[in-house]
Amino acid sequence: MARAFIFPGQGSQAVGMGKALADAFPAARAVYAEVDDALGQNLSGLMFEGPEAELTLTSNAQPALMAVSLAVVRVLEAEAGLDLATEAAFVAGHSLGEYSALAAAGAFTLGDTARLLRLRGDAMQKAVPVGEGAMAALLGLDLESAREACAEAAAETGLVCQIANDNGGGQVVASGAKAAVDRAIEIAKARGAKRGILLPVSAPFHCALMQPAAEAMAQALASVTIRKPKAPLVANVLAVAIDDPEEIRARLVEQVTGTVRWAESIAWMAANGVDSFYELGAGKVLSGLVKRIVSDATGTPVGAPADVELFKQRAKA
Repeated sequence: MARAFIFPGQGSQAVGMGKALADAFPAARAVYAEVDDALGQNLSGLMFEGPEAELTLTSNAQPALMAVSLAVVRVLEAEAGLDLATEAAFVAGHSLGEYSALAAAGAFTLGDTARLLRLRGDAMQKAVPVGEGAMAALLGLDLESAREACAEAAAETGLVCQIANDNGGGQVVASGAKAAVDRAIEIAKARGAKRGILLPVSAPFHCALMQPAAEAMAQALASVTIRKPKAPLVANVLAVAIDDPEEIRARLVEQVTGTVRWAESIAWMAANGVDSFYELGAGKVLSGLVKRIVSDATGTPVGAPADVELFKQRAKA
C-alpha cells in the first residue's frame, strides 16, 4: 500500500507553532528565514510569540501555516531522507494547504509560495467587507442535504450561500452572505442537522463572493513559474490527481470560489491504494478527518521534533 502527504489549512494556526522545530533543526530555521526574507517581515517571530490576533489575520496565517509545513518537509528530508518523488503516491492540502503541498512537491519555490499566499490572504480579506459574509459548520448532515439547505437559503434571501468545504464525517461548511448563511443554519436544523455553528472567520471563503480574490490570484499566478510536481496533486476542486502545471494554475484560481472537496479527495486516494496519510505541519485536524472518512486508513500528524523521530523510526522499519 501507499502513502500520501497532506497539508493543513487555516484554523490550525496557534502561537508557538513551529518553534520547537526551529530550536531543534537547522533545516527548519532556514525555511523560516527564507519566508521572512520573501515577505520582508519577521513572520517567524509572530508565529513563535504572537500576538494571536495578528497571527490569525488571514494574510499572516496563510504564509505562516505554509512555513511550518515546509519546515517539516525540509526536516524530514534532512533527518529521515524523505523523497516525495519516490515515497508519495499523492500530495494534497486543505485550501491554502494546496499551496504547501505544491511547494513541498517542488512545483513552486518557497519564496513564490510565501508571496502568493500573502497576496491570496489580502485579496480574500478585501473581497467582502468584514461582517457582511459568514461561514458555518453544518454538523450531522450529509453533503446533498447541506447543499439543498444552502440552495434554499440562497433562493429565499436572494443572496449567495454555497458549500465551501465537505470535510467528511458529517461536517459540511456553508459560506456566503451572513443573512443567507444564518438562514441555511435554520433550514439545516429542520432537515436534521445536529448543530449549525458560525465559524470565527473574517471572510466567507470558497464561495462566489470571493470572485475578486480569484481574479487577483489569476493575475498573480500568471506570472509565476509552476513546475511539474514530484508527486501528483489531488486538487481540492476536482478530488482527483493532476500534475500538469497549466491545469494546476487554473485549478488554483478556481479553488478560491470553489468547494474544497476534502472528503472525496481522501476517499479517492484511499481507492487508489493509499492507506497511510501523513499530515505535515501545524495541528492534527486532517489526521482526525482521515479516520472519519476512511475507517481503515491511518492519519499521522508530523509537526514536532518527537513526531520527526517517530517518522524516522518508521522509515527504517
